[in-house]
Amino acid sequence: MPDFSKPGLVIFDMDSTLITIECIDEIAAHAGCKDEVSAITERAMRGELDFAQSLRERVAALTGVTARQMNAIFEPIPFTPGAEKLVNWLQQHQWQVGVVSGGFTWFTDKVQEHLGLNFFHANSLLWNADRLTGEVAEPIVDAQTKADCLVNWATELGIENSQTIAIGDGANDIPMLEAAGFGIAFCAKPALRNVADLCIDTPDLSAVIDYFEQR
Repeated sequence: MPDFSKPGLVIFDMDSTLITIECIDEIAAHAGCKDEVSAITERAMRGELDFAQSLRERVAALTGVTARQMNAIFEPIPFTPGAEKLVNWLQQHQWQVGVVSGGFTWFTDKVQEHLGLNFFHANSLLWNADRLTGEVAEPIVDAQTKADCLVNWATELGIENSQTIAIGDGANDIPMLEAAGFGIAFCAKPALRNVADLCIDTPDLSAVIDYFEQR
């Protein structure tokens, strides 16, 4: 069990965890292919598809989406209920907070700035002027990258593994939760629930505060 009287590190997944949406599905809505892309996303989150390959296929379908369309998705940022409260609570306890996402820097940059996060890492979409090319920069941030980020950031900070927490919802968060001292599955798919130390089924991240304050 983490000790909040000592320094620690929390790493969040972004899509369907810190925010309520799957960004790639919302971009696909603007490209007119949301059903197709959402189906691939769902299979990837259940662990039925290789994440990197599924991401390349989904991004290819987004060719031509404009920067204006992208901005519309995040005005305002669709934070999950309790997200800002939980991050503030962690920061008040002098914990470092980060986000690592198989999604895109276009969105993590905005989340990081709004919440004042210490760390963030995600995939980069490629552009031709103000339109998406349908490609994503390599190497792709996948499930193992998420775990590596948690371990590397904790090492940089000199934080013991027992003082690390990972919070996510999908199969590509499994290595990250397994790498953390304490793993939280948030409104999660069955594959992730199986490896979590705590499952939160209420769509409100402040439930994490309630859990730890009652211990």
